[in-house]
Amino acid sequence: MIGTGIETGARRKGADVRLTILGGGGFRVPLVYGALLGDRAEGRVTHVVLHDLDAARLKAVTRVLAEQAAGVPDAPEVTATTDLDEALRGAGFVFSAIRVGGLQGRADDERVALAEGVLGQETVGAGGIAYGLRTVPVAVDIARRVARLAPDAWVINFTNPAGLVTEAMSRHLGDRVIGICDSPVGLGRRIARVLGADPEKAWIDYVGLNHLGWVRGLRVAGRDELPRLLADPALLGSFEEGRLFGPDWLRSLGAIPNEYLHYYYFNREAVRAYQAADLTRGAFLRDQQAGFYAQALRPGTRALELWNRTRAEREATYMAENREAAGAGEREADDLSGGYEKVALALMRAVARNERATLILNVRNRGTLSVLDPEAVIEVPCLVDASGAHPMAVDPLPGHATGLVCAVKAVERDVLEAAESGSRATAVRAFALHPLVDSVNVAKRLVDGYTAVHPGLAYLR
Repeated sequence: MIGTGIETGARRKGADVRLTILGGGGFRVPLVYGALLGDRAEGRVTHVVLHDLDAARLKAVTRVLAEQAAGVPDAPEVTATTDLDEALRGAGFVFSAIRVGGLQGRADDERVALAEGVLGQETVGAGGIAYGLRTVPVAVDIARRVARLAPDAWVINFTNPAGLVTEAMSRHLGDRVIGICDSPVGLGRRIARVLGADPEKAWIDYVGLNHLGWVRGLRVAGRDELPRLLADPALLGSFEEGRLFGPDWLRSLGAIPNEYLHYYYFNREAVRAYQAADLTRGAFLRDQQAGFYAQALRPGTRALELWNRTRAEREATYMAENREAAGAGEREADDLSGGYEKVALALMRAVARNERATLILNVRNRGTLSVLDPEAVIEVPCLVDASGAHPMAVDPLPGHATGLVCAVKAVERDVLEAAESGSRATAVRAFALHPLVDSVNVAKRLVDGYTAVHPGLAYLR
């Protein structure tokens, strides 16, 4: 252990609920801790263990958490360690939020892809495949360790590409690993706000894969309000996805796509915008966060204030290239408040306290989508209780969505096969068959480029 970081008051009565965060030196960890500080119910988390390979980042984040906890009675105790096995022992919940290769790796993913004229985004296209190839072996090792050291723990996966990584871990943990993403939640909330509905009372008909899904209905008191939105061009163009995709395209689809589908529907424009940018998203975050961590460790720095300023800049620039390409303007204030930590807390509450909840999650298909096999991880509304997350019945996908979902799931399966076998040929196939990679020769050059910059891909032969 490298230090406790935060001193709390007397120990609570009752069971000690221990949450381990892998990637505990990550920038967004204070979002999770902030959500925990607001949870005062029986059975709440009492002890947070941060694990990271970088001790300096752990120290910086524990400083932020200490300032968050100041004045909060009986705040969850925080400890930090660079020992993975130690972090996992005794955990009731494990958040996996790792970034294999760091932000330099993300920047390299973007650079190699853009040099070939294809998308390098961290979860979509060539960049997502490269990130998956180096992340899956690490995630599988974590899953095996959890199965051995904390077999009763629930793993909540934040690690991107979230659906792919969750599927890799599910082969060792079964349904005890659940993937989360705040993107569908944010989309549903924006649609509800535009329609004048309470997001907490609206049923969001959402289905697909992580970062590849569509809202096909929004029901309030049993009535689907989405047709009203699709029939009103002014209303349709008044929120982020409407501006991003354009009202005419959304009306043609008859659904509202996840924002990440902009990379598919407007791929040429997105690639040009990324190529024209002074810095890729990964390079921007790499430089921004390097400054944050260095300054947060300086004596006298108000770490929480610094973190809040840095986060505001980070959120405001999210998908800036896509919005610029679409002429969508700046993000709305309501969309800058985060959200994945709220999904995670709601999921933990539902499991730990049997507080039934409906959440959009990444889980095994189990027959929900007939075009995919039962073990395929999909992103759909789930009923969550003490026994875990159970996908709810959804209508079949329309043809255009079925084609994309099946193609991308086949690519994910090739990534998993390549990571298990070490087959370079299978990795080339994964790149070549992705809808956003337009040539087998490009796929071969991508594998060459990525193996040249990522030591973590040396296993490909």
